[in-house]
Amino acid sequence: MVSVPIGNARDITLRALDVLRDAEVLAAEDTRSLRRLLQIHAVPLEGRRILAYHDHNGPAVRPRLLRALAEGRSVAYAAEAGTPLVADPGYALAREAIAAGHPVTAVPGASALLAALAVGGLPTDRFFFAGFLPAAKGQRHRALEGLRAVPGTLVIYESPRRVAGMLADAAQALGADRPAALCRELTKRFETVRRGTLGALAAMLAEEPAPRGEIVVLIGEGDSRNVSELDVEAMLDAALNRGSVRDAAAEVAAATGLPRRRLYQMALRRTAEERNDDGDDDGG
Repeated sequence: MVSVPIGNARDITLRALDVLRDAEVLAAEDTRSLRRLLQIHAVPLEGRRILAYHDHNGPAVRPRLLRALAEGRSVAYAAEAGTPLVADPGYALAREAIAAGHPVTAVPGASALLAALAVGGLPTDRFFFAGFLPAAKGQRHRALEGLRAVPGTLVIYESPRRVAGMLADAAQALGADRPAALCRELTKRFETVRRGTLGALAAMLAEEPAPRGEIVVLIGEGDSRNVSELDVEAMLDAALNRGSVRDAAAEVAAATGLPRRRLYQMALRRTAEERNDDGDDDGG
């Protein structure tokens, strides 16, 4: 599994060049990108073909690559950009190769996820990679709601034509005051990083043409001090529908940073109130 540059061709590692030079079989998510990279670094193909391996042809091409491994040949797979298996079709190939007993080795290198964290200016001690969100607005909003309680920086990949809508949905679902960073064209000539709140970034993009290039969005962790009493009650009610009072208190405490003992008492009261309401309805 060979990591390749996300933009600047000089970000390739010496080990990656060695592996790409010596591998008996080459596979790539984008054959043109890998061929261009090999030409830049004067790595000869010497009669080797580069097999296309991507989401659409994976089921047909994987058996061919696995047969090559079974025959004892070395296979190098390269993502279109960055590290294989990170928002990349290489996962199924690695999984099936491991299941068949073949050794799988990582050749580490560039990653848009880590590059964005390095320049975004948001905490990096804990982060959650959410990949690409659903394109449909309703599904995307639900996905963002599910990320609301993640205790760390969110990392999201997004396309230029959808990023304005995604930021608007994120401001609504997660809170307009959350800190965020929009990282575009990382390591390339026109690299830009815009920092601000979700609301400010959403408003900015709503007034501009769609940006160009590859985009990574970082969203900072929510501040429990800004969670309203109504929000806490709604979170407790949802958690109580899934589990016990103890579990609900623990879940909301982890999401908000509020004291578990206080939340436990609130959950007990809400459970008692619900029982009383049910009793009143029966009596009517």
